[in-house]
Amino acid sequence: MNDASSRADAGVQSSYRPKVKTLAGMAIAALIVGGGLWSASNLSAKPSAGTAAPPPDVAVSAPLQRDLDNRMEFEGQFSALNQVELRAQVGGVLTEIRFKDGDIVRKGQLLFVIDPVPYAIKLSEASAGLESATARLELANQELERAQTLKRTDAGSEQNVEQRTAEQRAAQAAADDALAQVRDARFDLDRCRITAPFTGRIGAHLVSTGNLVAGSRAASSPTTLLAALVSIDPIYLNFDMSEADYQAFLRSRAQQKGPLADKVQIALGDEKDFHREGRLDFLDNALDRSSGVIHARATMSNPDTTLTPGEFARVRLAVSAPAPTLLVPDAAVLADQSTHIVLTVKPDGTVAPKPVQLGDLRGGLRVIRSGLTANDRVIIDGLPYADPGAKVHAHPAVIRFAADNQG
Repeated sequence: MNDASSRADAGVQSSYRPKVKTLAGMAIAALIVGGGLWSASNLSAKPSAGTAAPPPDVAVSAPLQRDLDNRMEFEGQFSALNQVELRAQVGGVLTEIRFKDGDIVRKGQLLFVIDPVPYAIKLSEASAGLESATARLELANQELERAQTLKRTDAGSEQNVEQRTAEQRAAQAAADDALAQVRDARFDLDRCRITAPFTGRIGAHLVSTGNLVAGSRAASSPTTLLAALVSIDPIYLNFDMSEADYQAFLRSRAQQKGPLADKVQIALGDEKDFHREGRLDFLDNALDRSSGVIHARATMSNPDTTLTPGEFARVRLAVSAPAPTLLVPDAAVLADQSTHIVLTVKPDGTVAPKPVQLGDLRGGLRVIRSGLTANDRVIIDGLPYADPGAKVHAHPAVIRFAADNQG
């Protein structure tokens, strides 16, 4: 029974082995056929060695032309028209401070008070001396007048008149001296009250009340610094011109009949637009030998007191009337060592570089001073794929001018 079963199982296994081998062979054959077909199709898809790649696509446009004035731009720094260190002209105890640190104070406003009592006493003494001297002068005048009357009637002598005249002159000198003492004492008393010499912003007080401060009229001895005051409206904007810019400015200014060359536009460090205006009112009389620059200064109003001395700003100076100017996107300008170039496309589709001289940025575009014509086709997009001397496929594009405050 077992032998029969074993023989039966062996017969089943032997009957399946050919089928498994047949299926494996068919799978391998399918893979070989499929791989051959894939290889054939892949090889047929590859370009032949003699087929050239198509030229790259680039966007071209003629330079944008607009009427723009010629400008120069500089870095500047604000400074106050007036600035003063407030110091006492008389010494004494500081009794009052009449402002808050950082306040805008007006001309004539009371700022500090020094104890006036000692100076009021001195004024009283001087006033009393003036009264005494005035009384002596009146008496001397009467005595002189009496002596002169007696002399005219031959009742008095010439010697008596001369003596009375000398006494009158001495009394007059004493009265003048007493008057000077009164004025001196009143001057000191008035200087116990320190007021603002002009309108501006005051800094922090450097001495507290109760401290003894030193004063001097002519600063012949050490004095106590009480605070600093700067004017804020109007305000100066100082900047420097290079020698080349200065010469170009003078040539352009000589051609202007109006005030164009005196007008400046100003932008703060965090501002993109030059919406503030000022007036160029000073050029130094010599260039600095060490730096080769000349100092210039503009003045502008500051009614809202937002501008602060020491703050930096950009200055734009228009030096010519509007004239036709070529502009291209700033990204279309490439640096080539110490020069700049712009890639253009010839009529036959060949890329040709052109050296250019640059100006400032206007409306998001770069001013081209020279090197381009209005008919040049400038590559403004696709620069990474354009090589000088290579062929490209150019399609037209448009250069747009962003609005700015060019006036």
